[in-house]
Amino acid sequence: MPGPTADTTGAQSTLSRPSDLTGIGRTGVVVLGGLVALGPLTTDLYLPALPALTADLHTNPAATQLTLTFSLLGVAAGQLLFGPLSDRLGRRRPLLAGLLVYSAATLLCLLATTLPLLVAGRFLQGMAGAAGLVIGRAIARDRYDGVAVVRFLASIGLISGLAPMFAPLLGAQLLRVTNWRGTFAALGVLGLLLTVFAFVSLRETLLPADRHGGGLAATLRTIGRLLRDIRFLGLVLTSSFAFGALFAYISGSSFVLQQVYGVSPQTYSLLFGVNSFAIVGMTQLNGRLLAHRFSARALMTAGLAVGAVAAVVLLLLTGVWDLGLAGFCPPVFVMMASMGVVLPNSAAQALTMVEPAAAGSASALLGVGTFLCGGLVAPLSSAGGEPSASVLGAVVLGCSALAGAAYLLLCRPWRVAV
Repeated sequence: MPGPTADTTGAQSTLSRPSDLTGIGRTGVVVLGGLVALGPLTTDLYLPALPALTADLHTNPAATQLTLTFSLLGVAAGQLLFGPLSDRLGRRRPLLAGLLVYSAATLLCLLATTLPLLVAGRFLQGMAGAAGLVIGRAIARDRYDGVAVVRFLASIGLISGLAPMFAPLLGAQLLRVTNWRGTFAALGVLGLLLTVFAFVSLRETLLPADRHGGGLAATLRTIGRLLRDIRFLGLVLTSSFAFGALFAYISGSSFVLQQVYGVSPQTYSLLFGVNSFAIVGMTQLNGRLLAHRFSARALMTAGLAVGAVAAVVLLLLTGVWDLGLAGFCPPVFVMMASMGVVLPNSAAQALTMVEPAAAGSASALLGVGTFLCGGLVAPLSSAGGEPSASVLGAVVLGCSALAGAAYLLLCRPWRVAV
């Protein structure tokens, strides 16, 4: 496969694309931020309603979390579809098609009367919503290189990062006037609005001359070539396991905080928002300051180390010494902050290793790994049938350890500039 197109190991990098946002435009950045935010909103808006949804559908927490698992599996499958498709057809048409299907799938969730039907709707919703996530990253590669990719991801991350901060708060407030179905009604309206804005404001960024026309065989060859690159594979696995640690918290925190520690849906949403702020703030600090001062491998190593230490502390303070909220919240905050370094740097490094014509496939592999891992991890946080802070801490620690091992063993940062 092609070698790296830019030096991403330090503060200085030679950029073959604009280093500012003029290549896409400010309005386009806002719309792309909204499209990327659609994923967190889809996941987080109904988190405060999970206990009520569980009771309404006469099921248990572990079964209810399948709605999260299949949503993430849908996102993984959708990225495999829309990523390579955007390499062949351009970015705009697959994006708009995905948004239309998203709105229809959200309607199915709203009308679901059984858990299997809701799970099916969530899978389709995640699959269609993946279009904005995977194509947004591919657009970044179309226009930018090196550190500029990190800056662009930070720009749309500032917008999309507000979603997990305010989604649970908004969801909790919706529960004051409606039931869990009202959260899906809100998502359906949002999907339609984003479709309109994307149609009006987003231009095509992958010119016909830069597209590949080899069909499925060419797509599979591209994916195979990417997966055979050990450093690219290492970055995908590092990102995937790190996201697994993050999603263990996302999927389990609603039950742990509300049922174990007895907080209200509104208090839960505030705590969730504070921890989300940790990711958003660190992502901005990384993209606007740290990436220009330190090497990517130094940032990745530090982020993974801090996340692992926070996971160990979380397990000790919830499993060995039960300190309640005082032992749960601080290490979670630190762990979430570390994700603001690990996730954008791993994605930026992986994307700058490929040519623009393969950016959709590379973005898809990144997304598939992260959301597949997140989907598989989600039910583990309620292993045993009852919410447990110590079980959640153990899952977070396991994922953090795997992320660090993948980076050290496959990327070998002490030997290769990645």
